[in-house]
Amino acid sequence: MSEFSLELNEDQLQVIKWVHEFSENVVRPAGREWDEREETPWPIIKEAAEIGLYSFDFVANCFADSTGQLLPAVNEELSWGDAGIALAIFGSTLGLAGIVANGTPEQVGEWAPQCFGTADDVKLAAFCVSEADAGSDVSQLKTKATYAQATDTWTLNGTKTWITNGGIADVHVVVASVDADLGSRGQASFVVPPGTPGISQGQKFKKMGIRASHTAEVVLEDVKVPGSCLLGGKERIDERIARARAGKSAKGQAAMATFEASRPTVAAQAVGIARAAYEYSLDYAKERHTFGKAIIEHQSIAFRLADMKTRIDAARLLYQRAAWMGMNGKPYVSGEGSMSKLFAGETAVWVTEQAIQILGGYGYVRDYPVEQWHRDSKIYTIFEGTSEIQRLIIARAISGVHVR
Repeated sequence: MSEFSLELNEDQLQVIKWVHEFSENVVRPAGREWDEREETPWPIIKEAAEIGLYSFDFVANCFADSTGQLLPAVNEELSWGDAGIALAIFGSTLGLAGIVANGTPEQVGEWAPQCFGTADDVKLAAFCVSEADAGSDVSQLKTKATYAQATDTWTLNGTKTWITNGGIADVHVVVASVDADLGSRGQASFVVPPGTPGISQGQKFKKMGIRASHTAEVVLEDVKVPGSCLLGGKERIDERIARARAGKSAKGQAAMATFEASRPTVAAQAVGIARAAYEYSLDYAKERHTFGKAIIEHQSIAFRLADMKTRIDAARLLYQRAAWMGMNGKPYVSGEGSMSKLFAGETAVWVTEQAIQILGGYGYVRDYPVEQWHRDSKIYTIFEGTSEIQRLIIARAISGVHVR
């Protein structure tokens, strides 16, 4: 077990420096273009693949870091460059997380590399949970999985929505209901292999922010997958359903296991956006002059920047703690993963709003990047569990009461 420490080793620092240089030299200069195009930045994803940044090997090395700090730190650096492009590059890791959290070692070995492909043949993955009437409340999923024992085949039917890489991914990981009466306890995750008939992209969403990240519906019409595509295997899901029907606790629910593992990394993305806005505002405040002096010499501006920096550092400390706990098997007894995501998301929104205020009219126009950072930040209070859901998780954890 790694002891909790904020001191990064030389290998970690070198990786973070390498990612920051890519973010500074490639990602940020392209951010405005792909935000306005609202398209997947394939050239940048391919460039990331060519240098080894977009690859299963790189992500596996990040996951293997015993401190838990490397993957979120990498995400912070990329999001500092541009959150939409960062999600386009690392959106596949959510599909990967769904496989790792729910699959057998053999399934992980088979499907994890296929989430990324190779530098010469780039692939994408998607994790499909949310539905039109089941966003925060995943117990209400309508997508069904029906098993045919004679052919050892599962048939999936339903429509998923708000899916990163939805419809353009090569590997889709789909959470579906096996026993609707059991709510989330009766759900399982399935891999839908590339080229499987019946899966298609529905509506592509035009979004307020993170526009370089593809978000769409995924439609499943009689999608048939072999029994080997049920993550964890049928014996495990049968045992879990039996326990649930008997009124016993059922661990390892399909969607929640993935979200719980990913929250510190999502928090780190929000911190990256906030940091970008703070650094830009600080530089601007030193250069912009009013009433004969730099505006940072005005207490109202200086105090605003002091609060921005304080909240950013606090948010980073929360995600670092949660990431270390998750990597080292420490349970989130007080909802620490949710704390990190809640505080970082709301910090990003607040900091980017302060940045606009510091720049004044310039902050409101597209000639300056802070308006985009503000638009990008808002999603971090919504996706992968809204701020309200994070507070609900924390409240239940600290009280032992099933708060509704």
